[in-house]
Amino acid sequence: MKKSLVKIIAIATVLVSVSCKTDTAPNYQFFPNMYDSVGYETYSESEAFNNGVEAQLPVAGTVKRGWLPFEVPNTAEGRTFAKDSLVVPLKMTEANLATGKELYGVYCSVCHGTKGKGDGNLVKREKFLGVPNYKDRDITTGSIYHTIYYGLNSMGSHAGQLNEKERWQVALYVNKLKADLTK
Repeated sequence: MKKSLVKIIAIATVLVSVSCKTDTAPNYQFFPNMYDSVGYETYSESEAFNNGVEAQLPVAGTVKRGWLPFEVPNTAEGRTFAKDSLVVPLKMTEANLATGKELYGVYCSVCHGTKGKGDGNLVKREKFLGVPNYKDRDITTGSIYHTIYYGLNSMGSHAGQLNEKERWQVALYVNKLKADLTK
């Protein structure tokens, strides 16, 4: 008698628990904000911060990890200063030139050409016109670095694609191309 009563209670419990489940309505949630989080747009006002957008902005003067600020301004005076006084922190080694050549092939040769003559594929297809030949330019490694960092005329900045060391390596390689063209 006891065994059959236990079986009946167990079957009744299973039937009651199964009958309470429905696929059309969600079950009870203890912490609904954890299941269905509120999506906030970047830099938009929200009630999560007392003073609105300002709490989401970085503190003035902060620097992104792995990034060093370039103190020379993006002006004609800054370009002249870079041309005259920036010193390359890297040595002119085969490894630096090889890396500079590889990066130049990825980012620069499409416009400037593989030899720096201003005859890259985009120039040949007339997508960009007036890309200079390095032979005709009065450039130094410092002015090349400044141009890579900020861009010049229709050339955009490559500071987001190349880190500081890579920019200097490309500048060294461009300076070598210029020297090869003037021979």
